[in-house]
Amino acid sequence: MYKWFHQLGSPPTFYRWSGRWLPWLSLICFVLFVIGLYGGLVYAPADYQQSDSFRIMYVHVPAAWMSMFVYMVMAISGAIAIIWHMKLAEIVMLSSAPIGASFTFLALVTGSIWGKPMWGTWWEWGDARLVSELILLFLYIGVIGLYSAIDDKRKAAQSVAILSLVGIINIPIIHYSVIWLNTLHQGPTVTKFDNPSIDTRMLIPLLIMAVAFKLFYGIVLLLRSRNEVLWRERRSQWVKDTLGDKTDG
Repeated sequence: MYKWFHQLGSPPTFYRWSGRWLPWLSLICFVLFVIGLYGGLVYAPADYQQSDSFRIMYVHVPAAWMSMFVYMVMAISGAIAIIWHMKLAEIVMLSSAPIGASFTFLALVTGSIWGKPMWGTWWEWGDARLVSELILLFLYIGVIGLYSAIDDKRKAAQSVAILSLVGIINIPIIHYSVIWLNTLHQGPTVTKFDNPSIDTRMLIPLLIMAVAFKLFYGIVLLLRSRNEVLWRERRSQWVKDTLGDKTDG
């Protein structure tokens, strides 16, 4: 496992491996999106309180989950980059930031759209989950801005890794805010496997959409990382052999 881990961290190995998996991941992701959207928008019954307005959940909830998941990936990659100085971990960290920011923005926008008819307001500063999710968006923007502001990209990556690790304290605050504090958001529903608070016909499409979102993140991450690997290794012989004369000049 240790040997495989280091082999995967090699830019040429990663580029070859990712190129083989991208078409299959894209196909599976597309199929899951079709199934999940059909299940959420057509198959799932209307909610007895929210009617059909609850269906925005099939975008909002996976986006919110992904906003936290991507930050965890970014922070773990940052720790690996600091400890083992793995170039690929650094690339994954930097490539994840714009994707995570997009998921977080989508979660905030869809949450506001959902909240208006349910709560009677687009935004509530007293809601801990809303505010902590907004802070997460600022952390993503801060990571992107910090890396762009420092000319020495090695030092910039180290600074970004440290910021990512410090900001990880916000993740449990987002997750447990509905338990610790009095918020507009409802308590846990999906994670109550012993006594779920959501109809199975609603739950299954939601879980399918969650997997589809994760695959979508993986696909975009691989594409961004592959481009970054090629740019960083553009003077390497393996890149010249892979792309031929396209790297000349």
